[in-house]
Amino acid sequence: MSVTPSIKVPPLESGDRLTRQEFERRYDAAPRIKKAELIEGVVYVASPLRFTNHAEPHSSIITWLGVYRAATPGVRLGDNPTVRLDLDNEPQPDALLRLEPEAGGKSRITEDDYVEGAPELIVEIAASTAAYDLNDKLRAYRRNEVQEYLVWQRYENRLDWFSLQEGVYIPFTPDETGIIRSQIFPGLWLAVSALLNGDLATVLSELQKGLASGEHQEFCDRLRKP
Repeated sequence: MSVTPSIKVPPLESGDRLTRQEFERRYDAAPRIKKAELIEGVVYVASPLRFTNHAEPHSSIITWLGVYRAATPGVRLGDNPTVRLDLDNEPQPDALLRLEPEAGGKSRITEDDYVEGAPELIVEIAASTAAYDLNDKLRAYRRNEVQEYLVWQRYENRLDWFSLQEGVYIPFTPDETGIIRSQIFPGLWLAVSALLNGDLATVLSELQKGLASGEHQEFCDRLRKP
């Protein structure tokens, strides 16, 4: 009786150039890897994450977005979700906000529970301006029409929030009070200096003003309509 040898799945390593299907096959076979991404056909396996430069700012972003989600029916928040963006890109962003298709969203949840398509807002915590978050990944998000893209560069302690306008990412400029207001998610206000200085209380206080605004109430009314 012949025995068919088992097929060993190759390891998933940074720098591999793979199809999305092969990337998923290797990722599924490597449970020890907690975060890997396919960006423009190239694999990036994340290094262990440091506390001050990633974990803590990540928690601030999730807290800010979580409060907005709690006050906004129909908006969905993801923390480190895998996104099937296109055939060459399967990122795992630090956070995202999305709308369901029936509410005008461009992404959906697949039968195997992944995000497919372009979420409306993606947030990344980047090491520096040299990181791929501001290069290949930015171009992939722009090409797939992610409407807003926020990058917090930790070494420079700088935040860039981009808005897609006529196929080009245009950076938001804070107003005279230092606030940036999302155009896609009305009421999502960010006190930039407070976030960069670790003043989460002020960040949430300014967000509450956005949640109390008329534009947020109108947005919620639209989302509640059947």
